[in-house]
Amino acid sequence: MSRYTISSSSELHPAEVLSLYESVRWDAYTKDPELLLSAIKGSSFVVTARAADGELVGLARAISDDATICYVQDIVVRPAFQREGVGRTLLTRVVERYGHVRQRVLITDDEPRQRSFYEAMGFTEGADFRPGPIRVFAQFR
Repeated sequence: MSRYTISSSSELHPAEVLSLYESVRWDAYTKDPELLLSAIKGSSFVVTARAADGELVGLARAISDDATICYVQDIVVRPAFQREGVGRTLLTRVVERYGHVRQRVLITDDEPRQRSFYEAMGFTEGADFRPGPIRVFAQFR
């Protein structure tokens, strides 16, 4: 029996969103809570995971033109729920929602667990594309 439920229509409260992002130490997001909440509100698609008691334990969000591209922005899972399929389920919902678009793109940290997770989900690192690599450019401030 699953310890969580998935919803794309769940109402989010600022304190629970901040708590979730703080649980994974995403300080770049939590240092400006209003900006984080604005980003989530402006997302094209948000899907959440909640524990049986209603606690927000996971969230994924995407930005998309709903025609040619979907950018997967965040997949956040509370540490106590990691390695239980929450992230996989959230990402699957995003991929299903945008299955018709040509490109699904994401940027993530350079950690072996993340690479293996995204590869297992069908994503390919830019340098590994065949017949030749693609270039991915990003600019952070």
